[in-house]
Amino acid sequence: MLSLRPAVEADFEPLLDLSVRVLRADLERLDRFLLSRRRARMRAVFDAGALRVIEQGGARVGCIGIEHAADHIALHSVYVEPAAQGRGLGAAAVAAALAGAPDLPIRIEVLRDSPAHRFWERLGFARVGEEGVDWLYERPARLGGAPPAA
Repeated sequence: MLSLRPAVEADFEPLLDLSVRVLRADLERLDRFLLSRRRARMRAVFDAGALRVIEQGGARVGCIGIEHAADHIALHSVYVEPAAQGRGLGAAAVAAALAGAPDLPIRIEVLRDSPAHRFWERLGFARVGEEGVDWLYERPARLGGAPPAA
């Protein structure tokens, strides 16, 4: 059973480590990996209070950030343990994070050429732009707020 809970300070280092393991190869390919930058970006997201820990069977298996704006919902920091990827956990976490959310467009930035693009496209997101090393994705507003099953 999957659950989400607010991140607490004890989660910071394990989630930082997870983000490094998930992102490092793609960031190195783009010549953008610096541990100090990754730590600072994760700390900023963490301190903003928008990060949720994904747990399954009582074990921390990932995280997801969600922030509400007036005209959209922003997802970020969606990291799932590599050993748990490909089993529907990410899609279930996105659905859980969006449960009860307002019916607004949902946006996420994804590293250019990342294999994660296929995941977001399966969830109904379309590429709408590019900014720096990121491709911008958006899923239009729809009733219920939940993404389609992956």
